[in-house]
Amino acid sequence: MGLEIRILGPWEILADGRPVRIVGRRRMGVLARLALDAGQAVHIDQILADVWGRSSVATAAKQLHIVIYKLRETLVPLGGEEIIQTIPGAYRLALDRDRVDAHLFTRLAEQARAARSQGTTATADALFRQALGLWRGPALAEVTGPWAGIAATRLEEERVAVLGDHFDLRLAAGQHHAVAAELAAYVRAHPLQERFTAQLMLALYRASRQAEALAVYQETRRVMIEELGLEPGAELRRLHQAVLVKDPALDLTTPAQEGPVSEPIVRSELPADINVFTARAAEIEWLRAALAADGGPTVTAIDGPGGIGKSALAMHVAHAVTSRFADGVSYVNLHGSTPGIAPLTPLEALRHLLRSLGLDGPAVPADPDEAAARFRSLTAKSNLLLIVDNARDARQVLPLIPAGPGCKVVITSRDPLATLDNAHHLHLGRLDDSDAAELLARVVGPDRVGAEPEAAEEIVRLCGGFPLALRIAGARLAAHPDSALSDLAVRLADATRRLDTLEYADLAVRAGIAVSHQHLREEAADRGAAHLLTLLGLLDLPTHTPAASAALAGWPVARAEAALERLLDARLLEPAGPNRYRFHDLISLYARERGAEDLPEEERRAAVRRVLHHYLATAQRADTLLNGNSTDNATRFPAEQPGEELPTVEAANAWTEGERENLLAAVHQAARDFADQTVTGLANIAHWLFSWRGWFPEMVAVGQEAMRIAAGHGDWEGQAVLGQGLGGVHQELGRFEDAVRYLEAALACWDRAGQPNQKAGTYNDLGITYAMMGRYDDALSALERAQTLTRERGRPDLESYVRNNRVHVYYRQGRHDEAVDEARHALTMAERWCDPGEVGIARDTLADAYRAGGLLAEAVKEYRQAIKIQRGLGRNVGAAVSCWWLGHTLHDLGRGEEAWASWRESLDLLREARLLTSGEVSSLMAQPLPDTPEPIKNQL
Repeated sequence: MGLEIRILGPWEILADGRPVRIVGRRRMGVLARLALDAGQAVHIDQILADVWGRSSVATAAKQLHIVIYKLRETLVPLGGEEIIQTIPGAYRLALDRDRVDAHLFTRLAEQARAARSQGTTATADALFRQALGLWRGPALAEVTGPWAGIAATRLEEERVAVLGDHFDLRLAAGQHHAVAAELAAYVRAHPLQERFTAQLMLALYRASRQAEALAVYQETRRVMIEELGLEPGAELRRLHQAVLVKDPALDLTTPAQEGPVSEPIVRSELPADINVFTARAAEIEWLRAALAADGGPTVTAIDGPGGIGKSALAMHVAHAVTSRFADGVSYVNLHGSTPGIAPLTPLEALRHLLRSLGLDGPAVPADPDEAAARFRSLTAKSNLLLIVDNARDARQVLPLIPAGPGCKVVITSRDPLATLDNAHHLHLGRLDDSDAAELLARVVGPDRVGAEPEAAEEIVRLCGGFPLALRIAGARLAAHPDSALSDLAVRLADATRRLDTLEYADLAVRAGIAVSHQHLREEAADRGAAHLLTLLGLLDLPTHTPAASAALAGWPVARAEAALERLLDARLLEPAGPNRYRFHDLISLYARERGAEDLPEEERRAAVRRVLHHYLATAQRADTLLNGNSTDNATRFPAEQPGEELPTVEAANAWTEGERENLLAAVHQAARDFADQTVTGLANIAHWLFSWRGWFPEMVAVGQEAMRIAAGHGDWEGQAVLGQGLGGVHQELGRFEDAVRYLEAALACWDRAGQPNQKAGTYNDLGITYAMMGRYDDALSALERAQTLTRERGRPDLESYVRNNRVHVYYRQGRHDEAVDEARHALTMAERWCDPGEVGIARDTLADAYRAGGLLAEAVKEYRQAIKIQRGLGRNVGAAVSCWWLGHTLHDLGRGEEAWASWRESLDLLREARLLTSGEVSSLMAQPLPDTPEPIKNQL
């Protein structure tokens, strides 16, 4: 018999892949106790002591005999009559130890460690992932008794140790960027685990985030002193000192370690399984069979009313079958029926899925049909499970269907989606009374349900078999352990109050959230957190930070951070990374309602404006660190808030990476709520910060929205600034005609604004675009006008930019001596007047001129200088361009091995920037002479 026992998470028994119900806590406890020693005899006295505890020996022994009989009775029809064997004074579970997930976990972990010690890191990585993937939640979560607690603690300690070993393996392989994001969550959950803290510090340090690594140490030290009265251990202190002095011993030294441990990285994006998932045995079997079928329909659609458990069923089965899909599981919530949240467009959903596959920036097409085609191409040979949750209709879903025959899709929707071709359909109905009662008991606790069986039956009847309604009823009771089930049954029996109590969509959720919010309001120390919850509801930001929350509330940062932590403790916020928080969608709706109802309009507008100008000021500070003062943004669009301190280039880069989605959301909210120059300032500064990272597609919609606001107010200066930015974005995306149209319109706007001397930058960008179009005479004419204006304004820094771009026109025209002379002059000016970033660009341009003129050795030297400068500033896309053409130069010199190394470095930088996938990198590296990568094709 294919019996499996799973205790690393919610209790589960499977026979040949099908769930087996074991009713009764003691039956569950006995079987779990035997499973912990599968294949070995467990003395009867030990079982009685563990499972029965203080019960009388005589009664307990008789009850154990009955329990064993009942367990055998359950397993006999499944072919397992000999599964529990009686031996003198003991029982033995006659089951292969690998059939118990806890023992399988131990074996896989041992094999992983052995593989690591033998140097087979890819095998070790796969084994570690397989072992950790067995965990679905806290071990023995539903088994009671001190013995279970001890066993669960031991298993959790083993899991933490294995997790730490896996992190060590991945750090040694150079996966510090990916590992840092994962470790942050574990450090938050285990603040006293110095091993996790050390690993996070090392990952951050290797990711050029030294300041954050030091901040992690200081936070750990604070917690240890406050909670234990102890300083961190000697090893962690030594690591802290090494990070402070940038000890070279912390760097990766083996080139072979700098790639991924294994390719491809398997996606695992599912939300957590529901611990109290109950019943649905027939539906589970049907869905598992549909996903296992070869050659059957790719799509399975689950439909039913809201609150019936469609998403819960999809997640539960997906967790069980994820190991069958070599490329993992992707998940996207389309918000088709989420109150107050607009459904995702197909393009927005495709962007999410393409990012999941490793694409970003210009690699993600801006056209919906092109994005869908790119998604189908990338999944054509995949073995991927895709969960499309909460779809509105078939039109929203159709572009998201992958092309590969090895892919499977599960869609949940209130709509039947009957027009989907070649799809399985499953309509989900209500639970019967027996299954509904079991669900209520699992949420509330069997003892309370057993003490009031009639009231429990009445609650089940009045909930009508809807899982969400039952869970809400159970949550209300669980939150008030002293309340009686009969009191809730009486409230539900009143038809005039039932919908208020159990309206299972947003109203029901609102009631549950309101309880937690009210608790905060009732405690004097927590009223600040309660008020912050209301204020956060005013924002459309995906995540919240202490600095932005401080601006929102007008508080010091420390107070805002304390309030955020209190909301996290109250489960009204979720962690979203180091010093970052987010709402669950439904709690966000509640907070939005409270903000609208509880706060006067003037206070709401003032709070939101403070946050928007906090982002404007901080983004301007980041821009100054990264780009110098060349953009004039802070002067042109002054901020009304001080913003966040960013002491270094590294901090500016980290802030920009972390706040990418928030900056975009801030532009949209400014356009909706204020429609003034705040929008223009935010959109323009986002353009400058995003350009160096290749994040162009999002900037089209943002720039157009800001342009509409500026035009509506007759703001010619704003239209000029935004038009120039949109021209640059379209040029980078290869849409040259659109770029020219925007740039020419911007020139006219500068005239209408009475600022013709500000047209230098626009002419400069127009010259670049003409050069990319092969219109060299037009390019030189535009650049000449730009240079004249920079001289009239006394801006040699800007003149160096113009002369730098003229170099590219000269050598494209075959004027190689002039190109080299102009490039040297531009470099001299940049070194005197400009920030280091422009010096790096100037050296790259000089290298281009040398290469075009046949001075290859000189070109190699300049490319390497340019790469060093740009990588030091975090301008990895620019460094990738320099690496690419360095590779071609080395190839022309006959230094093939060095050329391929340089091309590989360029492609790795683009992959790390999420502008290429690993598969695209491999395809390019497999070519006899690699094609220029798409993300840098439109770079001069």
